[in-house]
Parts: sequence; C-alpha cells; structure tokens
Amino acid sequence: MSAPPSTFFRSRWVEVPDGVTEAPGGLPDGFRAAGVAAGLKPSGNPDVGLLVCDAPNATSAARFTRSGVLAAPVVVTKERAQLDGLRAVAVNSGNANAATGGRGRDDAAKMQGAAAIAAGVPHERVAVASTGVIGVPLDTQAIVSGLARAAGQLRAEGDADFTAAIMTTDAFEKRATLDVALPGGGTVRLSAQAKGAGMIQPSFATMLCFVQTDAALSAETADLLLGVTVKRSFDRISVDGQLSTNDTALLMCSGASGVEIAPETEDELRFGQALDALLRQLALDIVRDGEGAARVGRVVATGGDGEAVERAARGVANSPLVKAALNGGDPNWGRIAQAVGGALTDTAPLAIDIAIEGVPVCARGAAVRFDEPALAERVARGEVEYVVGLPGEGFETEVFFSDLSHGYVTINADYTT
Repeated sequence: MSAPPSTFFRSRWVEVPDGVTEAPGGLPDGFRAAGVAAGLKPSGNPDVGLLVCDAPNATSAARFTRSGVLAAPVVVTKERAQLDGLRAVAVNSGNANAATGGRGRDDAAKMQGAAAIAAGVPHERVAVASTGVIGVPLDTQAIVSGLARAAGQLRAEGDADFTAAIMTTDAFEKRATLDVALPGGGTVRLSAQAKGAGMIQPSFATMLCFVQTDAALSAETADLLLGVTVKRSFDRISVDGQLSTNDTALLMCSGASGVEIAPETEDELRFGQALDALLRQLALDIVRDGEGAARVGRVVATGGDGEAVERAARGVANSPLVKAALNGGDPNWGRIAQAVGGALTDTAPLAIDIAIEGVPVCARGAAVRFDEPALAERVARGEVEYVVGLPGEGFETEVFFSDLSHGYVTINADYTT
C-alpha cells in the first residue's frame, strides 16, 4: 500500500527519505508542552510557551544568531545554560527583549528561574527565547504568571498550543511530527515547532525552532547533526535580508524510546536525513509565509570561486528588483544579471549563464532566445528556480527567498503602531 499524500512536505526542493512518515501530531515520548495567553500581546492570543523534557539524562544542541546585537535571552541562554543537556525551554512572543540593556538580561534570567521552578529542573538546564518588538522592556510579572499557568497545562499533545504561543506575524503555524523507521530496526519520533515570517536572512534566518526526539543521541552527535542540518535549512533562507537579534534553534533528545543513534551508522544517516528534511521544509515554510509573500524562489549559483558563488546567490535572493519580479511572475532575467553584477563588482567582463526554471536565458553574458510566453507561465507558479553559472567549477550553493509584495510593506510600515 502506498503512503498517504504528505500534508507537511510540500516543496519539490525537499527530499523525504525512506522510512519517514508523518504522524498526526503530539510530541515524542518524554516531552510535554503548553502555551498560554499572559497578556504580552494586545490581541490576547497565546504568548508564553513552556516545553519540558522529563528525562533526567536528556542531551541537546543549540545554534544562535550571529548578529552583533544579541537579544538578552540569547545572551543569558549562552552564558547560564548547559547547552548540551537542556531539559526545558521557556518562550515568549510579543516582545523580543532585545536592546534592553542590563534590565533585559536581568529579566531573561528571571524568566529562566521562573521556568526552572515551573518545569521542576535546575535553572542551568533551561533555555529562554523571545520574539517580537525590539527595544521594549519585558513584563516579567506577566511572564512568571504565564509560566506558572503553563506548568499546569503541560501535556504530550501540547505542541499546537506551544506553537501558537511563539507566533508573531506568522500567517500559519509551522510544526510537524514524524516517525522515523531506522535501518537497525527501531522507530523513533521527531517533532519540531518553528516561527518566522520577517527579519529573515541567511546567517541564520526573527526565527525560532525547537526540535524534539525520543531517540538517544550523545551530545556530540546531536550537535553535529543540528549544525549540519541548520546549514542546509535556516542558513539558506532570506525574506528581507535582515539579520535577527533573537534567532535560536534547539534540538532536545529524551532517549525515552530506548533506541540509540550510534555515530557513523546507517541509523545516524537515516535520522540525519529525516532531521534535514524536517528543517528544510520548516525553513521553506518561513520563506513561504514571508509577511505577504505569494511565491518562493530558489537561486542556485555555481562556479570556481566559493566566495563569489555565495555573494552572487545572496545578491540575487536579496535584490528588491528580483523579488518584485518574482511577485509579479515576470521572467525578467536582466534583474538577475544586475544583481549578480552588483554583488561582484570590478569583475567585468563577467561571462555568466542564467537559466530560469531550466530554460537558458543568458549564455556567457549574452541573451539567448527563448519562448517568453511559456516561461512566463512557469514563473507564475508557487515555486520558481533560478540558476546562475559563474566562470569555473567546483563550488555550488543555494538560497531560498520570498518575493516582495505590497503586503510586506503594509505589515512592516505599522509593526509597532
């Protein structure tokens, strides 16, 4: 019998490995979560989330934004938390607690302490994360009260409530639960919840992502797999070229299934492939959300100079002209050429090749005749691929990006008002 159609894996750019099936929801064994409304959002929607791992020997791994302006929760988590043994995560939306000085760090530490009490774990095994408006002091009284109420609502099926609590301008939820059948014979569960729609730029994508599994992984294996998969997912997306102050990605492993993922085994490979597919689809969902976005683009750049290849790909992905053309379904390849030239100044004459949806439109820097109506039909679809070939070979990279719409301007023109 064939597998039922996927409701989560929707992109042609995500390869789903064998043995991976979607589960209806719920967290892996050993995890509970909740989300409540604490009054941080004027809308009254959920804004405080708590995720707890009940396994005393849980392992974990973490990645954070590389911004020069770090939000207080990132600073506190990096300085005060045991990143390879996290057992709880406290998250709030509606306030980023960024650019808030010493008070912000104190508030993040209070949030960590309150979460430790609510979860019943040492404070050093608690991570904190925030998302929302920058430069506004955090209402810690509301946070503490919200975490206390969330503790009373923790449940294995609480991933939906937790996801709702971390959303800001997101138009839809981004979460999934997968069952992974391993070559060694065991089956483990993998789940994740993410948020993000704007202030997204490679390095790495305002986004948060929390991943859980009931597989047993060493801290070293968890760190390796998270690092590799983040580089192929959240490090490869852009909505607006704006690097967030708060980006956080966490992987927590309870080991409650009793199935161990040993290093350098077929089980590790299969689990890593499943994690990769999960994070790539979540990353693409962030781009697809894109604060008013209508289409998703993928630019693939190749050539003999790795730095030039990366600059060219990001130049195309972050070009307002390319993004506007993507929004309008316009196969205007001249905008791609100018974006590459702008990213690689003083390299003329640059003999570049450009193809859109597999149709060559430029060869060695010169126009190529093509069927314009047929290509216009292709670029009006939900996903559009651009390939840029620079001189030489040996390097290849990709960036996923959203279009630029009227909706994006509307949302960000009155974000705080």
